Amino acid sequence: MEPNDSSRVDSEFRYTLFPIVYSIIFVLGVISNGYVLWVFARLYPSKKLNEIKIFMVNLTMADLLFLISLPLWIIYYYNEGNWILPKFLCNLAGCLFFINTYCSVAFLGVITYNRFQAVTRPIKTAQATTRRRGISLSLVIWVAIVAAASYFLILDSTNTRLNRAGSSNITRCFEHYEKGSLPVLVIHIFIVLSFFLVFLIILFCNLVIIRTLLTQPVQQPCNAEVKRRALWMVCTVLAVFIICFVPHHMVQLPWTLAELGYQSSNFHQAINDAHQITLCLLSTNCVLDPIIYCFLTKKSHRRRAETLF
Repeated sequence: MEPNDSSRVDSEFRYTLFPIVYSIIFVLGVISNGYVLWVFARLYPSKKLNEIKIFMVNLTMADLLFLISLPLWIIYYYNEGNWILPKFLCNLAGCLFFINTYCSVAFLGVITYNRFQAVTRPIKTAQATTRRRGISLSLVIWVAIVAAASYFLILDSTNTRLNRAGSSNITRCFEHYEKGSLPVLVIHIFIVLSFFLVFLIILFCNLVIIRTLLTQPVQQPCNAEVKRRALWMVCTVLAVFIICFVPHHMVQLPWTLAELGYQSSNFHQAINDAHQITLCLLSTNCVLDPIIYCFLTKKSHRRRAETLF
């Protein structure tokens, strides 16, 4: 398949949409994730953190890393897609975006698997030394994803083009692919297929958890409350994936093909518009992730809070 000579397209609504959405996400995300991190630091001694809480702390840290880069993107889109900051900050912003996206996917995945084991093999899970495994898995996830993201730090991330009026040049940040680049296409295919493989595993595990919880008899009122919170947590994890991650990865490959020149200009504009919306949805995971914490530790937090006040 040969690339077409498709002209560059732009979705001008993003210059209004992104500054507003990112500003809201930044404020809500810093408050909610900062609170979660404070609770873990204040109420849970590090040696008392079990596996799932270790994963939650790491998920929160990944969200905060992305949130600190949001002001850079707000400035970029406020200036109508003109990167006026030093070039290395563009590389850093792209790197943190990648780290947040795939650390979030990974930690939500291991949180789901932890709950899957707790429901399907409760005795073995209770006997396991899960804290050490939680630390080891977290370290592996960070090393693997940061290593992959380090490519963004050395990439030629900016390119120059005329502004909308055609009167002067502007600098774009991560908005240029060389037409027909096969390595870029292969990388995106690998990322998208890997994501959907992980998503299918998570979907299967969560459906098993839901079925098991719904078929278990409830003997005491406290058990009913635990089951209710467990079901809400599972549903929240699925909601985060379906709202934030799935739309972006459904659009990512067709958008990449269009950017590389393998699709018609008319399709390119439509898929580019959709791509901007999915980027907004993807960023909302920083606000939705802390909701998982509420269902994860609500009872324990209330009990510990009573000892403080």
